[in-house]
Amino acid sequence: MLKKTALATALIATALIATALIATALAGASQAQADDYVIDTEGQHAFIQFKINHLGYSYILGNFEEFSGQFSYDPEDLEAASVEMEVQVDSLTTNHAERDKHFISSDFLDAGEYPTATFVSTGFTPNGDDEGVLTGDLTLHGETREIEMPVTLMGEGEDPWGGYRAGFEGSTLLTLADFGIDMSDFPEVMHELELYVTFEGVRQ
Repeated sequence: MLKKTALATALIATALIATALIATALAGASQAQADDYVIDTEGQHAFIQFKINHLGYSYILGNFEEFSGQFSYDPEDLEAASVEMEVQVDSLTTNHAERDKHFISSDFLDAGEYPTATFVSTGFTPNGDDEGVLTGDLTLHGETREIEMPVTLMGEGEDPWGGYRAGFEGSTLLTLADFGIDMSDFPEVMHELELYVTFEGVRQ
């Protein structure tokens, strides 16, 4: 009888230990989850800009004024970082109204047929010094292509209004033909576009 009681006690103790270990593991997993941030477009602390060569003589600079997005970020688990953004294509501006109309026309971006551009990340590879490479699917002009964008953490911390922010910047080159945008009538220097993104996010 004593042996059975001792065995039962040992089994109960083992079960309690296992339960405690599982609870600890689940708590640790919960704590390791990345924080969610909303990109601060209302405060004009986010920009999507582009630069394209003009006939080999200069550059045209522009930006998209209307977009939204969010990202997840945990400094202890950078590989789990993710980003999603949506851009209103007809919000493009280069400070030249007639040129802007041409850019969003069916000759180029065709905003009437493809009103939004989106980016959804698929991975992030950190390489130290607050830098890494973000990989994801960019959908533009009805075409989806995987792109890579080197990004840098500009900083993070509390803001003056009681919130917590993190900010990033990144840039990449896009070959316009990859997205079905025909530039064959233009010099080769105009076949690529440099995309630059910088934003602050407010932790939720």
